[in-house]
Amino acid sequence: MWNRDSMRMLLERYYEVPVSAGFDKLGFSPNGVTILGLIVTLISAIFISLGMFLVGGIVMLIGSALDLIDGGLARRLGKVSNFGALLDSVIDRFQEALVFFGVLIYFLTGPCDSLMTGFDTCSIGPVLAYSAFIGSVMVSYLRARAEGLGIDCKVGIMTRPERVIAVGIGLILSQWISIVILFVLVIITVLGLYTTIQRLVHSSVMLKKSE
Repeated sequence: MWNRDSMRMLLERYYEVPVSAGFDKLGFSPNGVTILGLIVTLISAIFISLGMFLVGGIVMLIGSALDLIDGGLARRLGKVSNFGALLDSVIDRFQEALVFFGVLIYFLTGPCDSLMTGFDTCSIGPVLAYSAFIGSVMVSYLRARAEGLGIDCKVGIMTRPERVIAVGIGLILSQWISIVILFVLVIITVLGLYTTIQRLVHSSVMLKKSE
């Protein structure tokens, strides 16, 4: 059956392992790849803030794809460490924050398009960028907090890979249909909060079992 585990295996075999080998030959350290991903995402945020959604979306996906490499490289070099995992998690949050910040800046400084609801993109865009960021952060925070209590908490419909893919595709399509990014922000907000509830309920059940 096709699921996240099978997708993860395919990515590991055909992407993570060969690309990690390439970065190894170039002399990169796992933490170096993590920082490189942050720099690439920062560049994408600049493009996004300027309304260059096609380039910004592609560069963002490249930066996010590097997130799969640092772990693979660490395992390849035998340098898996708790600090590396901590740094990776922190940088992941910074990357998401940068992308949503780029979207926020665009809506605050870019052209205003009227919507059928009576609002315009300049008024509703920043609100949705903020709410999507909150939804994303709460999903990640709840997993981290639950795992700090000894609970495996990877459940949910809108996890980080889904958010990355949704934002990347949304940005690329918004190059031609600007309103697409608004719909993506709504989806991430709603499903992010729903996933937060899913993880909260899951954690509650697991904690009761352990008690």
